[in-house]
Amino acid sequence: MNIVKIGGNIVDNEDALHLFLSTIAQQSPCIIVHGGGKVATEIANKLGVESVMVEGRRITDKNTLEIATMVYGGLINKKIVAILQSFNTNAIGMTGADANCIVAKKRPVKDIDYGYVGDIEQVHTEFLISCLRQNITPVMASLTHDKKGSLLNTNADTIAAQIAMAMAKTENTRLVYCFEKNGVLADANDNESVIRTLNAQTYNELLLSGAIHKGMKPKLENAFLAKKSGVHKVFICHADSVHQPEQGTEIL
Repeated sequence: MNIVKIGGNIVDNEDALHLFLSTIAQQSPCIIVHGGGKVATEIANKLGVESVMVEGRRITDKNTLEIATMVYGGLINKKIVAILQSFNTNAIGMTGADANCIVAKKRPVKDIDYGYVGDIEQVHTEFLISCLRQNITPVMASLTHDKKGSLLNTNADTIAAQIAMAMAKTENTRLVYCFEKNGVLADANDNESVIRTLNAQTYNELLLSGAIHKGMKPKLENAFLAKKSGVHKVFICHADSVHQPEQGTEIL
């Protein structure tokens, strides 16, 4: 079973998103996980709400949570579902609260107060697997819930990894992170400098050298965790290569 996380400038680009979803529609049903940070930031700016990021992660106060809910769970989620339906791919838009799929707890305050950000505690895959077996594509927005009536903003890369890890306990699972780059790059300014396979040692070396952009850290941390936790295959690739993710970077 495939879990595909789509992010970066693909979600924000109408043409790129259509192309990506048209490719997804030609394959077997998968679970799509998405964020929408750029759109959320744009709308927050229009509403006079400052967006604060720390190491690629968004600080979420009450106003930001409301914007994230509107943008991730509404605007972007339903747009993706509608586009998939136009390609005759039956899809259902969801958050972690729907069917109690993803339960999280509010991140405790340590060095940084992330606000209403959720750390995942449980992933219930029964509904997701049922959808896939009925040829329905679940589209998961990057929102979880705390089982106490509150939604929580949760990193989409983390959600994708945690879903893959939970499903890997019973299913042969592949996790693919898709964005606007060709993969993990040895040179951030050269989109052709793709590292075809990446192990933890090389990743740490790149991290120490400063070659890894801060926005890539959550993605790579989750990719390595997923691989270590039993996910069969983990890739990071360009959205155009979702049908052939080995053209990007395979996480070992």
